[in-house]
Amino acid sequence: METLADNRPLDAKEWALTIFISSLPIIGIIMLLVWAFSDGSNIHKQNWAKGTLILWIIGFIIAFAFLFLFGGIAIMSQLFN
Repeated sequence: METLADNRPLDAKEWALTIFISSLPIIGIIMLLVWAFSDGSNIHKQNWAKGTLILWIIGFIIAFAFLFLFGGIAIMSQLFN
């Protein structure tokens, strides 16, 4: 059951701590998953974490597409030289 505290806006200190924790290499990804999919998280933090995860996924897809595209071009150019 959701409480009223789960819907309150986060203040600047809480946002700063949230962004700092999410920027840590391994802990950040774990915390984003916890904040995004746990029922006890603040609704604003939960939505922010889901949006951040979506952007990370899009970034990884674009990065791998460039890796395979330009990596394939590099391999093909080495094969024909």
